[in-house]
Parts: sequence; structure tokens; C-alpha cells
Amino acid sequence: MSPKSKPTVTKAVIPVAGLGTRFLPATKAIPKEMLPVVDKPAIQYVVEEAVHAGLGDILMVTGRNKRPLEDHFDKVDGLEAALTAKRDYKKLSAVQAASELADIHYVRQGDPLGLGHAVLKSWQHVGEEPFAVLLGDDLIGENDPLLPHMIEVQQKTGGCVVALMEVPHEDVHLYGCAAIEETEEDGVVRITGLVEKPATEDAPSNLAIIGRYVLAPEIFPVLANTKPGRGNEIQLTDALQTLAADELGNGVYGVVFKGDRYDTGDKLSYLKAIVTLAGGREDLGADINEWLKEYVAGLD
Repeated sequence: MSPKSKPTVTKAVIPVAGLGTRFLPATKAIPKEMLPVVDKPAIQYVVEEAVHAGLGDILMVTGRNKRPLEDHFDKVDGLEAALTAKRDYKKLSAVQAASELADIHYVRQGDPLGLGHAVLKSWQHVGEEPFAVLLGDDLIGENDPLLPHMIEVQQKTGGCVVALMEVPHEDVHLYGCAAIEETEEDGVVRITGLVEKPATEDAPSNLAIIGRYVLAPEIFPVLANTKPGRGNEIQLTDALQTLAADELGNGVYGVVFKGDRYDTGDKLSYLKAIVTLAGGREDLGADINEWLKEYVAGLD
């Protein structure tokens, strides 16, 4: 089957089984993905991004204590009835929007064996189609559509596509990093190697993998045969490295992203996301930006 005749991308997988230990004690009883960013939980932004890219079939790979995620995207008849009785249609619309976003399914990861294992749990649902993976910790700016470009590259090449972002060299040990070669398309590279969280001196570049992937179904049998790596977990980067080294395959490509991205699993980045998104809203922007000016002016 040629790349052009491959099925279109319609499904998204969102792994959300992590414990969120960096935000304890806030995440002791609340999933980290449910922490609010202004007035929506972080996970809703991720689902909305998938939907805006045309991915209306979403599978969340969950773990224990993630029930609030399912409840958030479900109907709440009592709350909706109360808002209707009060004629508070603005809040009613906001509540209903979450439950009407997409066709959302759930599967338990079970053993926490890493991102590669979480993606592997989606095999039965995804089948033999290309699909997107969105990490719940990463928020991508609404004005910087990344997924549509990645899907376009996957459809052209038939391979796997990862999102890359330049990071300071001293931070490369926090990410999976890519060795690359240029292609004819600006901002799109072919990946020749991947290293998960390398030492600074061993990093092949300062291009780090961020939490967006568009994967060909060929990733599944490779993941099934990938041995646990760093942290004794099945690493998605190890499987992608195998595909990148396969000269007979369709390859692995990277889309270099230069827009706004926030890691809501990091406290400082989480706070930046709240301030930035609030500052861009019609109902909050003017007030919070004025307050920020006053606050900054008062700093020593």
C-alpha cells in the first residue's frame, strides 16, 4: 500500500495513567490532568486540540484513581437540570461542551510500564490505522496548530512523525532527543536516531521530543517486541529508533515546532500557562494584564 492510499488519521490516544507526583499534595486525590488552567481542566485543552485537528475518536489510557476524568467528559444530569432551572445557560453550555466534544473511550493501562506500554494498550482500539498520540501534560497554544501539519506529513510519507522543539543544551537530559537530517520541506526533518534523556555531552542535538506524535500502525508490533529500557519501562523512543533504523520502512520524521507549548506537569510552566491563557481571553485579559503591570512594577 502506498503512503497516499493509507487511511486518514481519525483517532487519538491520550495516555493519562501517570501519578502526578510533582504536584503533591494537590494530586493526592485529584488526577493531575484535572488541575484547572483558568476555568477548564488541563485535559480538556488536549481533547479540544485533538478535535480541532479532526480527531473525533479518542482513547484515554488511564490508571487507578482516574475516575474524575471519565466523570468530567460525561453528562451530569443533576447539575444540568439545576443550571437550566436557574436559566444560567452560559454555564450550562460550558458544562455540556465537555461531554459533547468527542467520542471518548477508556482502557486501563494496569502495570505502569512506560509510555510505550501505554501506547501498546491502544492497539485493539486503533487497529491498522495511523493515529495521533497526545500527552496530557503538554498544552499547545491554540494559535499554533501543530497536529494538522504532523498529520499532513504522515500522510505524505506513510511513516511516523514526532513533534520536536529546540531546547537549551543544558536541558536536553530532560527529554528524548533526535539526530536528524534535513528534508526538502522547511521545518520537517528525517530522524536518524533517538536517545531518551541523554547526558548533555551525548545528546545528538538540542531538538527535543515534545508530547505530540502521529504514528503509523507499524509501531505496534515493534512496541510488542521492545524490551524495557530506561527506568525499566517500555520506551516509545526505543520503538521509534527501531523504525528509524529500518531502511526498508517508511521512516520517522520530525516537525520542528516554534509556537507556544506549556508543560502542565511542571509547576512553573503550569503557572505560565494559566497567566498566558487568561491574558488572552476577552473576559479576563484586560483586567489580569493591568494587574500584572502593577504587580511587576512593584517587584524589587
